[in-house]
Amino acid sequence: MATIDYGFGVSAIDAEYLRPQLAAIHLIVENGRAAIIDAGTQFSLPAVMRTLADKRIAPEQVDYLILTHIHLDHAGGAGAFMQAFPNARLTVHPRGVFHMVDPSKLIAAVSAVYGEAETYKMYGDIVPVPRGRILPTPDGANLQLAGRTLRFYETMGHARHHVAIHDEKTGWMFAGDTFGLSYRELDEGDRQFLFPTTSPAHFDPQAYHRSIDLVGRLAADSVYVTHFSRVREPSLKAQVLHRLIDGHVEVALAARDAGKERAHALHEGVRRLFLDEARRFGSTLTEDKLLEIYGMDVDLNAQGLGAWLDSETKLKA
Repeated sequence: MATIDYGFGVSAIDAEYLRPQLAAIHLIVENGRAAIIDAGTQFSLPAVMRTLADKRIAPEQVDYLILTHIHLDHAGGAGAFMQAFPNARLTVHPRGVFHMVDPSKLIAAVSAVYGEAETYKMYGDIVPVPRGRILPTPDGANLQLAGRTLRFYETMGHARHHVAIHDEKTGWMFAGDTFGLSYRELDEGDRQFLFPTTSPAHFDPQAYHRSIDLVGRLAADSVYVTHFSRVREPSLKAQVLHRLIDGHVEVALAARDAGKERAHALHEGVRRLFLDEARRFGSTLTEDKLLEIYGMDVDLNAQGLGAWLDSETKLKA
């Protein structure tokens, strides 16, 4: 799968990140002008260029590259994309501007976990973006794409530099990671599986609940998430996310005093929460297959809960 067209000028392009249908880049086209939502990695650019060519959109017709947040599976390709689209402005939450101008801290943080060679294998060259081409988009900002209004809402809980974008033409929301992960391999027929992401290091359950309510309230009938694309019935899915956020908090609090075993307890707690939710959903996949698809996210969610417990401890000290 390369591109899915949803109508009204909205498409999802596979970012070709790690595996098929892991990460989506969303494209909005209006009267011959284009906005790209999230950039994947440097290696995602050829797929985007092919889709634009198929739609007869020249690179010069891309007006905006919009980042929901600056985690590298969303923003790692931003510098390379900006070089390819000479007239585009990069939009990002104000807290993310510095890291787009100087991505060295982002690179160092990921390299400390994976090593330099693996970081390059995953993300390629992470190129700085000139400050003059960056447009900060705080809560309440809006852009005009050939007369089509895109409005920005701060949606914290997953990351402190996260925004969701409301397309006023369709009522659809582009929510990055705020509205969870919905991998298509986990669907059962027309039913869509959804699970939140609590990856490091800004998990904030109270803010997360507020953001889920916001997205669920504003979205007309669809939310577009990066992992992976269209999620239907947003008000019902919001209820699932609220329940699972509370479930993650319970896992974290149960492991809080586990000492040296805390990391294991968190991982096992998230793993069990995920598998229980898959069975509750009615998944027909084996446990091994479920974890083949979701295992990396179990690891990340557990790490994020550990970072949250550490931050809570510091606040109380």
